[in-house]
Amino acid sequence: MYDLLFRHVLRRTPAEFVHGVAFGAIRGVVGSSPVGPRIGARLTTADPILRSTVFGVDFPNPLGLAAGFDKNAHGPVALGRLGFGFVEIGTVTALAQPGNPKPRLFRLPEDKALVNRMGFNNAGADAVAPRLRALPPADGPVLGVNIGKSKVVEPDRAIDDYRHSARLLGPHADYMVVNVSSPNTPGLRDLQNVTVLEPLLAAVRDELDAAVPGSRVPLLVKITTDLADDDIDAVADMAVRLGLEGVVATNTTTSREGLRTPAAEVEAMGAGGVSGLPLAEAAQAVVGRLRGRLGPERTIIAVGGIFTGEDAYRRIRAGASLVQSYTGFIYGGGTWPLRVNRELAALLRRDGFASVADAVGVDAR
Repeated sequence: MYDLLFRHVLRRTPAEFVHGVAFGAIRGVVGSSPVGPRIGARLTTADPILRSTVFGVDFPNPLGLAAGFDKNAHGPVALGRLGFGFVEIGTVTALAQPGNPKPRLFRLPEDKALVNRMGFNNAGADAVAPRLRALPPADGPVLGVNIGKSKVVEPDRAIDDYRHSARLLGPHADYMVVNVSSPNTPGLRDLQNVTVLEPLLAAVRDELDAAVPGSRVPLLVKITTDLADDDIDAVADMAVRLGLEGVVATNTTTSREGLRTPAAEVEAMGAGGVSGLPLAEAAQAVVGRLRGRLGPERTIIAVGGIFTGEDAYRRIRAGASLVQSYTGFIYGGGTWPLRVNRELAALLRRDGFASVADAVGVDAR
Protein backbone atom coordinates (compact mmCIF):
# COMPACT_ATOMS: atom_id res chain seq x y z
CA MET A 1 0.00 0.00 0.00
CA TYR A 2 2.81 2.39 0.85
CA ASP A 3 4.54 1.60 -2.45
CA LEU A 4 1.34 2.43 -4.35
CA LEU A 5 0.87 5.63 -2.38
CA PHE A 6 4.47 6.64 -3.00
CA ARG A 7 4.39 5.91 -6.74
CA HIS A 8 1.09 7.59 -7.47
CA VAL A 9 0.82 10.41 -4.93
CA LEU A 10 3.88 11.16 -2.80
CA ARG A 11 6.43 11.35 -5.59
CA ARG A 12 4.27 13.98 -7.31
CA THR A 13 4.06 16.16 -4.20
CA PRO A 14 6.87 18.49 -3.02
CA ALA A 15 9.19 16.39 -0.86
CA GLU A 16 9.58 18.79 2.05
CA PHE A 17 5.79 19.28 2.29
CA VAL A 18 5.24 15.51 2.39
CA HIS A 19 7.92 15.19 5.06
CA GLY A 20 6.15 17.74 7.25
CA VAL A 21 2.75 16.09 6.84
CA ALA A 22 4.10 12.57 7.41
CA PHE A 23 6.12 13.54 10.45
CA GLY A 24 3.10 15.37 11.86
CA ALA A 25 1.02 12.22 11.43
CA ILE A 26 3.68 10.09 13.13
CA ARG A 27 3.80 12.46 16.09
CA GLY A 28 0.01 12.74 16.29
CA VAL A 29 -0.76 9.04 16.09
CA VAL A 30 2.31 7.05 17.13
CA GLY A 31 3.30 9.65 19.69
CA SER A 32 -0.12 9.75 21.33
CA SER A 33 -0.72 8.21 24.74
CA PRO A 34 -3.58 5.79 24.03
CA VAL A 35 -2.59 4.54 20.58
CA GLY A 36 1.18 4.96 20.38
CA PRO A 37 2.26 2.23 22.82
CA ARG A 38 0.01 -0.31 21.05
CA ILE A 39 1.49 0.56 17.67
CA GLY A 40 4.96 0.36 19.19
CA ALA A 41 4.26 -3.10 20.56
CA ARG A 42 3.40 -4.32 17.05
CA LEU A 43 6.27 -2.62 15.22
CA THR A 44 9.12 -3.11 17.69
CA THR A 45 11.01 -6.38 17.69
CA ALA A 46 12.28 -7.76 20.99
CA ASP A 47 14.48 -10.37 19.33
CA PRO A 48 17.43 -10.90 21.70
CA ILE A 49 19.86 -11.55 18.86
CA LEU A 50 19.59 -7.87 17.90
CA ARG A 51 20.38 -6.46 21.34
CA SER A 52 23.84 -5.11 22.01
CA THR A 53 25.82 -2.80 24.27
CA VAL A 54 27.81 -0.19 22.36
CA PHE A 55 30.04 2.42 24.07
CA GLY A 56 28.33 1.50 27.33
CA VAL A 57 24.78 2.09 26.03
CA ASP A 58 22.18 -0.69 25.62
CA PHE A 59 20.56 -0.79 22.18
CA PRO A 60 17.44 -2.94 21.61
CA ASN A 61 18.43 -3.31 17.96
CA PRO A 62 21.19 -1.82 15.77
CA LEU A 63 18.95 0.08 13.32
CA GLY A 64 18.75 3.81 13.94
CA LEU A 65 17.11 6.78 12.27
CA ALA A 66 19.80 9.11 10.97
CA ALA A 67 20.01 12.81 11.69
CA GLY A 68 18.00 15.01 9.36
CA PHE A 69 14.53 13.55 9.86
CA ASP A 70 13.83 15.07 13.28
CA LYS A 71 15.94 18.20 13.35
CA ASN A 72 14.32 19.80 16.40
CA ALA A 73 13.49 16.85 18.69
CA HIS A 74 9.77 17.10 18.03
CA GLY A 75 9.15 13.34 17.94
CA PRO A 76 11.91 10.98 19.07
CA VAL A 77 9.52 8.94 21.23
CA ALA A 78 7.10 8.41 18.33
CA LEU A 79 9.94 7.52 15.96
CA GLY A 80 11.33 5.02 18.44
CA ARG A 81 7.94 3.31 18.55
CA LEU A 82 8.21 2.63 14.81
CA GLY A 83 10.91 0.09 15.63
CA PHE A 84 14.14 2.05 15.52
CA GLY A 85 16.70 1.01 18.11
CA PHE A 86 17.87 4.60 18.38
CA VAL A 87 17.05 8.03 17.00
CA GLU A 88 19.59 10.73 16.19
CA ILE A 89 18.09 14.22 16.25
CA GLY A 90 19.52 17.26 14.50
CA THR A 91 21.61 18.59 13.03
CA VAL A 92 21.24 21.27 15.73
CA THR A 93 23.28 24.46 15.58
CA ALA A 94 24.00 26.89 18.40
CA LEU A 95 21.96 29.60 16.67
CA ALA A 96 18.52 29.18 15.18
CA GLN A 97 18.58 29.40 11.38
CA PRO A 98 16.05 29.02 8.55
CA GLY A 99 18.30 27.04 6.24
CA ASN A 100 18.52 27.50 2.51
CA PRO A 101 15.67 28.81 0.32
CA LYS A 102 12.99 26.35 -0.82
CA PRO A 103 12.71 24.09 -2.73
CA ARG A 104 15.66 22.31 -1.14
CA LEU A 105 14.67 18.63 -0.98
CA PHE A 106 14.16 16.47 -4.07
CA ARG A 107 13.46 12.80 -4.81
CA LEU A 108 15.24 10.63 -7.34
CA PRO A 109 12.90 7.59 -7.36
CA GLU A 110 14.76 5.80 -10.15
CA ASP A 111 17.86 5.86 -7.96
CA LYS A 112 16.12 5.42 -4.60
CA ALA A 113 17.88 8.61 -3.58
CA LEU A 114 17.30 12.14 -2.35
CA VAL A 115 19.04 15.41 -3.08
CA ASN A 116 18.97 17.94 -0.26
CA ARG A 117 20.45 21.34 0.43
CA MET A 118 18.51 22.00 3.63
CA GLY A 119 21.33 24.02 5.19
CA PHE A 120 20.89 22.95 8.83
CA ASN A 121 17.43 24.52 9.21
CA ASN A 122 16.65 24.18 12.92
CA ALA A 123 15.39 26.03 15.98
CA GLY A 124 18.81 26.27 17.65
CA ALA A 125 20.27 24.64 20.74
CA ASP A 126 18.53 26.99 23.16
CA ALA A 127 15.12 25.88 21.85
CA VAL A 128 15.91 22.18 21.44
CA ALA A 129 17.44 21.66 24.90
CA PRO A 130 14.13 22.15 26.80
CA ARG A 131 12.41 19.64 24.51
CA LEU A 132 15.06 17.05 25.28
CA ARG A 133 14.80 17.84 28.99
CA ALA A 134 11.04 17.19 28.84
CA LEU A 135 11.31 13.74 27.24
CA PRO A 136 9.99 10.93 29.45
CA PRO A 137 13.10 9.09 30.70
CA ALA A 138 11.64 5.61 30.48
CA ASP A 139 9.64 5.94 27.27
CA GLY A 140 12.14 7.19 24.73
CA PRO A 141 14.59 5.44 22.43
CA VAL A 142 18.35 5.65 22.74
CA LEU A 143 18.95 9.27 21.77
CA GLY A 144 21.78 10.64 19.69
CA VAL A 145 22.30 14.38 19.29
CA ASN A 146 23.98 15.66 16.14
CA ILE A 147 25.47 19.18 16.29
CA GLY A 148 26.82 21.43 13.54
CA LYS A 149 28.20 24.90 12.93
CA SER A 150 25.89 27.92 12.68
CA LYS A 151 26.08 29.35 9.17
CA VAL A 152 26.75 32.97 10.25
CA VAL A 153 29.63 31.98 12.53
CA GLU A 154 33.07 32.48 11.02
CA PRO A 155 35.39 29.45 10.94
CA ASP A 156 37.68 30.93 13.59
CA ARG A 157 34.71 30.99 16.01
CA ALA A 158 33.52 27.46 15.20
CA ILE A 159 34.90 25.94 18.40
CA ASP A 160 32.89 28.30 20.60
CA ASP A 161 29.82 27.63 18.46
CA TYR A 162 30.08 23.85 18.89
CA ARG A 163 30.88 24.28 22.58
CA HIS A 164 27.60 26.11 23.14
CA SER A 165 25.56 23.30 21.60
CA ALA A 166 27.49 20.62 23.48
CA ARG A 167 26.99 22.44 26.77
CA LEU A 168 23.20 22.69 26.35
CA LEU A 169 22.43 19.39 24.63
CA GLY A 170 25.06 17.04 26.05
CA PRO A 171 23.27 16.42 29.36
CA HIS A 172 20.30 14.96 27.46
CA ALA A 173 22.19 12.81 24.93
CA ASP A 174 23.02 9.12 25.09
CA TYR A 175 25.73 9.99 22.57
CA MET A 176 26.75 13.07 20.60
CA VAL A 177 27.92 13.46 17.00
CA VAL A 178 29.93 16.40 15.66
CA ASN A 179 28.85 16.97 12.07
CA VAL A 180 31.57 18.52 9.90
CA SER A 181 30.55 16.83 6.66
CA SER A 182 27.35 18.37 5.30
CA PRO A 183 27.92 19.97 1.88
CA ASN A 184 25.21 22.57 2.47
CA THR A 185 26.92 24.93 4.95
CA PRO A 186 29.69 26.96 3.26
CA GLY A 187 33.12 26.04 4.57
CA LEU A 188 31.87 23.28 6.88
CA ARG A 189 33.70 20.47 5.13
CA ASP A 190 36.95 22.37 5.59
CA LEU A 191 36.63 21.43 9.26
CA GLN A 192 37.26 17.78 8.30
CA ASN A 193 40.93 18.69 7.93
CA VAL A 194 42.51 17.03 10.95
CA THR A 195 44.60 20.08 11.88
CA VAL A 196 41.34 22.01 12.35
CA LEU A 197 39.15 19.12 13.47
CA GLU A 198 41.35 17.83 16.30
CA PRO A 199 41.21 20.97 18.49
CA LEU A 200 37.48 21.32 17.76
CA LEU A 201 36.72 17.78 18.94
CA ALA A 202 39.00 18.15 21.95
CA ALA A 203 37.07 21.27 22.93
CA VAL A 204 33.70 19.53 22.54
CA ARG A 205 35.00 16.62 24.65
CA ASP A 206 36.04 19.04 27.40
CA GLU A 207 32.67 20.79 27.23
CA LEU A 208 30.75 17.52 27.50
CA ASP A 209 32.80 16.42 30.49
CA ALA A 210 32.13 19.74 32.22
CA ALA A 211 28.41 19.70 31.35
CA VAL A 212 27.87 16.11 32.52
CA PRO A 213 30.30 15.64 35.42
CA GLY A 214 30.86 12.06 36.51
CA SER A 215 29.28 10.57 33.38
CA ARG A 216 31.01 10.30 30.02
CA VAL A 217 28.81 11.12 27.01
CA PRO A 218 30.14 9.13 24.02
CA LEU A 219 31.44 11.44 21.29
CA LEU A 220 31.68 10.61 17.58
CA VAL A 221 32.51 12.54 14.42
CA LYS A 222 30.58 12.27 11.14
CA ILE A 223 32.51 12.19 7.87
CA THR A 224 31.66 11.93 4.17
CA THR A 225 32.45 9.45 1.40
CA ASP A 226 34.00 12.37 -0.49
CA LEU A 227 37.16 12.26 1.65
CA ALA A 228 40.31 10.82 0.12
CA ASP A 229 41.63 7.59 1.64
CA ASP A 230 44.52 9.38 3.33
CA ASP A 231 42.10 11.81 4.95
CA ILE A 232 39.89 8.96 6.18
CA ASP A 233 42.96 7.37 7.72
CA ALA A 234 43.92 10.70 9.33
CA VAL A 235 40.45 11.06 10.89
CA ALA A 236 40.62 7.49 12.21
CA ASP A 237 44.06 8.06 13.70
CA MET A 238 42.86 11.28 15.30
CA ALA A 239 39.83 9.50 16.79
CA VAL A 240 42.18 7.01 18.44
CA ARG A 241 44.48 9.78 19.63
CA LEU A 242 41.66 11.78 21.22
CA GLY A 243 39.90 8.74 22.65
CA LEU A 244 36.71 9.38 20.70
CA GLU A 245 34.11 6.65 20.94
CA GLY A 246 33.86 6.37 17.18
CA VAL A 247 33.00 7.63 13.70
CA VAL A 248 29.71 7.99 11.82
CA ALA A 249 30.25 7.03 8.18
CA THR A 250 28.99 8.52 5.98
CA ASN A 251 27.20 11.77 5.15
CA THR A 252 25.78 12.72 1.75
CA THR A 253 27.94 13.05 -1.34
CA THR A 254 28.25 15.88 -3.83
CA SER A 255 28.98 13.36 -6.60
CA ARG A 256 26.38 12.82 -9.33
CA GLU A 257 28.15 9.86 -10.92
CA GLY A 258 26.24 6.71 -11.81
CA LEU A 259 22.72 8.10 -11.35
CA ARG A 260 19.89 6.66 -13.45
CA THR A 261 17.87 9.85 -13.27
CA PRO A 262 18.42 11.89 -16.45
CA ALA A 263 21.29 14.34 -16.00
CA ALA A 264 19.13 17.29 -17.03
CA GLU A 265 16.66 16.54 -14.23
CA VAL A 266 19.43 16.24 -11.67
CA GLU A 267 21.05 19.45 -12.87
CA ALA A 268 17.73 21.28 -12.60
CA MET A 269 17.55 20.33 -8.91
CA GLY A 270 20.74 22.31 -8.29
CA ALA A 271 23.35 21.89 -5.61
CA GLY A 272 23.04 19.60 -2.62
CA GLY A 273 24.06 16.28 -1.16
CA VAL A 274 22.89 12.96 -2.57
CA SER A 275 21.71 10.33 -0.08
CA GLY A 276 20.33 6.84 -0.54
CA LEU A 277 21.22 3.82 -2.64
CA PRO A 278 23.92 5.51 -4.80
CA LEU A 279 26.07 5.85 -1.65
CA ALA A 280 25.93 2.17 -0.70
CA GLU A 281 29.17 0.84 -2.16
CA ALA A 282 31.28 3.89 -1.31
CA ALA A 283 29.94 3.98 2.25
CA GLN A 284 30.58 0.24 2.60
CA ALA A 285 34.20 0.77 1.56
CA VAL A 286 34.68 3.61 4.05
CA VAL A 287 33.38 1.41 6.89
CA GLY A 288 35.81 -1.35 5.99
CA ARG A 289 38.72 1.08 5.79
CA LEU A 290 37.82 2.69 9.12
CA ARG A 291 37.53 -0.66 10.88
CA GLY A 292 41.00 -1.63 9.77
CA ARG A 293 42.37 1.67 11.06
CA LEU A 294 40.34 2.14 14.26
CA GLY A 295 40.87 -1.32 15.67
CA PRO A 296 38.13 -3.26 17.48
CA GLU A 297 37.68 -0.87 20.41
CA ARG A 298 35.99 2.04 18.65
CA THR A 299 32.49 2.19 17.23
CA ILE A 300 31.46 2.77 13.64
CA ILE A 301 27.88 3.86 12.95
CA ALA A 302 27.24 3.13 9.28
CA VAL A 303 24.85 5.25 7.25
CA GLY A 304 24.35 5.69 3.53
CA GLY A 305 22.39 3.44 1.19
CA ILE A 306 20.89 1.07 3.77
CA PHE A 307 17.54 -0.16 2.46
CA THR A 308 17.32 -3.82 3.49
CA GLY A 309 18.38 -6.17 6.22
CA GLU A 310 21.02 -7.48 3.81
CA ASP A 311 22.43 -3.95 3.45
CA ALA A 312 22.61 -3.60 7.23
CA TYR A 313 24.18 -7.04 7.58
CA ARG A 314 26.91 -6.28 5.03
CA ARG A 315 27.76 -3.05 6.82
CA ILE A 316 27.93 -4.84 10.19
CA ARG A 317 30.22 -7.55 8.79
CA ALA A 318 32.41 -4.78 7.35
CA GLY A 319 32.84 -3.29 10.81
CA ALA A 320 29.82 -1.28 11.90
CA SER A 321 28.31 -1.92 15.33
CA LEU A 322 25.25 0.19 14.51
CA VAL A 323 23.57 1.27 11.28
CA GLN A 324 21.35 4.19 10.37
CA SER A 325 19.09 5.19 7.53
CA TYR A 326 17.05 8.18 6.45
CA THR A 327 16.35 7.70 2.75
CA GLY A 328 15.55 3.99 3.15
CA PHE A 329 12.87 4.94 5.68
CA ILE A 330 11.42 7.57 3.33
CA TYR A 331 11.07 5.04 0.54
CA GLY A 332 10.09 2.14 2.82
CA GLY A 333 7.34 3.58 5.02
CA GLY A 334 6.28 3.07 8.61
CA THR A 335 6.74 -0.70 8.78
CA TRP A 336 10.20 -0.53 7.18
CA PRO A 337 12.22 -0.72 10.45
CA LEU A 338 10.42 -3.91 11.50
CA ARG A 339 11.06 -5.54 8.12
CA VAL A 340 14.75 -4.64 8.17
CA ASN A 341 15.22 -5.89 11.74
CA ARG A 342 13.49 -9.20 11.02
CA GLU A 343 15.60 -9.78 7.92
CA LEU A 344 18.77 -8.88 9.80
CA ALA A 345 17.96 -11.29 12.63
CA ALA A 346 17.33 -14.08 10.13
CA LEU A 347 20.68 -13.44 8.41
CA LEU A 348 22.56 -13.47 11.71
CA ARG A 349 21.02 -16.84 12.63
CA ARG A 350 21.59 -18.25 9.15
CA ASP A 351 25.32 -17.65 9.47
CA GLY A 352 25.59 -18.92 13.03
CA PHE A 353 26.07 -15.65 14.90
CA ALA A 354 24.64 -15.41 18.41
CA SER A 355 24.48 -11.61 18.38
CA VAL A 356 25.17 -8.50 16.32
CA ALA A 357 28.43 -8.04 18.24
CA ASP A 358 29.66 -11.45 17.03
CA ALA A 359 29.25 -10.36 13.41
CA VAL A 360 30.88 -6.93 13.66
CA GLY A 361 33.95 -6.69 11.46
CA VAL A 362 34.05 -10.40 10.52
CA ASP A 363 34.89 -9.52 6.92
CA ALA A 364 37.63 -7.11 8.02
CA ARG A 365 39.49 -9.56 10.25
